[in-house]
Amino acid sequence: MSERLQTGDTAPAFTLPDADGNDVSLADHKGRKVIVYFYPAALTPGCTKQACDFTDNLEILATAGYDVIGVSPDKPEKLATFREKEDLKVTLVGDPSKEVLEAYGAYGEKKLYGKVVTGVIRSTIVVDEEGKVERALYNVKATGHVAKIIKDLGI
Repeated sequence: MSERLQTGDTAPAFTLPDADGNDVSLADHKGRKVIVYFYPAALTPGCTKQACDFTDNLEILATAGYDVIGVSPDKPEKLATFREKEDLKVTLVGDPSKEVLEAYGAYGEKKLYGKVVTGVIRSTIVVDEEGKVERALYNVKATGHVAKIIKDLGI
């Protein structure tokens, strides 16, 4: 199981393909705060709700200086379908190798319907302007999570 990040840790660098196959790097956002959220799969009910919540609040977050990147193990083609179907504005990137998911502690054992399984742990990491972890939230709920982040960050 991968190690969970703690406040003050350096956020692991990454470069992953977005829904259009273009590379997106954490380094591209240096000087801005970034909310990196990890979700199990595009086009599923909970993940759709969460992505729509981030899209609906993107302007509020951007105005407060936050960029948002959603990471899942999906391939760019599926992310493109997800973006188009749900009219998402949030940046979605794919990590089919699960290397970034593991580096962020967002992949490992979790309970699903009472059974222990290995998979994506729904997580949100807030990275500051210098690339340090400001907040690391694991096992978050898909519904209501964005509103809680906005409240907790004082936006």
